[in-house]
Amino acid sequence: MVSSVFDPETLNLLDVTEEVYIETSRNADSPEHRTIIWAVVVGDAVFVRSVRGRKGRWYQRISAHLEGALLAGDTRIPVRAAPATDAATVDAVSEAFRSKYEDAWPGPTAGIVRSEVLPTTLKLSPA
Repeated sequence: MVSSVFDPETLNLLDVTEEVYIETSRNADSPEHRTIIWAVVVGDAVFVRSVRGRKGRWYQRISAHLEGALLAGDTRIPVRAAPATDAATVDAVSEAFRSKYEDAWPGPTAGIVRSEVLPTTLKLSPA
């Protein structure tokens, strides 16, 4: 049985890795597509968000098929996505993005916390 939470080592890796690849595909028979994204850890959970909103190709693919993988350095982490919709969680994720990225990348950070992209917040779990 797959755990519903990531182990502490994986959480730490994702917390300290600034950019990760997300690997998605249209279906089981299609080639995988990789896109660089940001991931944040809030408590014992991992979250991602599409800076392009619902137009982001990786977001469309993982929303349709719910499974993919994160690549952090040499580590491939199979994931399952679920929408994060409650306001408190979405706010905490926005704050985590600000805390992790704002000093180095203020412009892109402002983009990832815009109100129009908040609905693309996804919670990732081990797959």
